[in-house]
Order: sequence, then structure tokens, then C-alpha cells
Amino acid sequence: MKQPDGVAVLASGGVDSAILVADLARHGHTVQPLYVRFGLSWEAVEETYLRRFLDTLPSGDIRPLVTIDLPVADLYASHWSVSGTGVPDAASPDAAVYLPGRNLLLLTKSAVWCVLNGFEVIALGTLAGNPFADARPEFFAAIGDLVRLAMSAPLSVITPFAGMTKAEVVERGHGLALEHTFSCISPLAGLHCGSCNKCAERQRAFAALGTRDTTAYAAV
Repeated sequence: MKQPDGVAVLASGGVDSAILVADLARHGHTVQPLYVRFGLSWEAVEETYLRRFLDTLPSGDIRPLVTIDLPVADLYASHWSVSGTGVPDAASPDAAVYLPGRNLLLLTKSAVWCVLNGFEVIALGTLAGNPFADARPEFFAAIGDLVRLAMSAPLSVITPFAGMTKAEVVERGHGLALEHTFSCISPLAGLHCGSCNKCAERQRAFAALGTRDTTAYAAV
């Protein structure tokens, strides 16, 4: 059955997708957060943070988290995202954190879930300046076309934050419990490490706004 005004959100627990969940709910949508487990080294901590953040939101328009398992160890082998070794540090370029085919993998199984559960829209927290090929508008449009062709069902992939920087998204999330979001790719004792590429990106966003960063870092 079609879900009226329903939007499924690929929620990783990071500030972008977490704020997207809250923002869509504020605008009257019924929001279904989806978390795809790839089996990456940081995911156990990430999922814990995501659940904690979702618990801080009004439950009326936000459905309980659905998890989808899609292990990639057989594809990624010894890649740093699986092994946890050689994780890109704060000085690394954005290209260093590329996960091969990430959005293609994320959308493949979650799109089928959406069709089977009556959701015609799926949203990602993609930002402006994302350098990867699978974050282009043409790619997202093609996924919708492919699902319609393969399953004879409508599906639109939307990226409401595609014209925004991370700092602008963080500003949009003012008043939310952002300390319960998670951006790290090398967590230490359940905390942000404070020294990886994604921690540095998070820190820059708060600094650009002149806003206090309440994130608990293992090291800064």
C-alpha cells in the first residue's frame, strides 16, 4: 500500500542524514529511517548513535528504524573501511574516503524495500561539492528509472541538501541533539576519534558557524 507523504531516508547517523530525518518530519512527511549495514568497522558505534538520536525526536511522524543487511567484505576485502587500518586522517583529501559504489549499493537493496513497503520517495543527505560520481543528479535519476523499469513501480531519489554545505546543514539542525550524531570512521571506545577525515570535516562545520561543538572526542 502506498504511504501518503511517506519518505524513506538513508540514515547513517551522521549530522546530514540525521538532520534530514528531522527536517522532513517537520515539513509534514511520514519519515522511515533506513540503516544499511555493510559490515564496516565503525558501524556498531554508528548505529548506536543513530538510535540514540532518533529517540530524541518526536515519534509521531518518524517510524522506528529499519535495518537492512548488505555485507560488502567479499567485495571490499582488505579495504580500510572493513579492516579499520590505514583510515584517512584529518589531513587527507575528500577523495580518500571514497567507498567504491557506496550509493549504488545503498540504493539497490533499500529501493527494493521501498517498493515492497509502499514508499515512492527515498532521500539521501548528499551535500554540495560531493566529488563522487554516484552522488550526481544523473545517477539518482537513473536509479529511479531503473527501479521503474525493473519493478514497474514509481520511485524518486531526492537529495534535499544537495545545494548546501555541511555548515549550512548543521545550522539548519539548530536545537536538535546533534551530540548524538556520529561522523567518525575510526571510533575509539565508542567516541569520535577526533583525528580522522570525517571528524575533521565535522569540526570545521561547527567552527565555520562559530557554534559550540558538543561532540565527545577521544582526542582533539
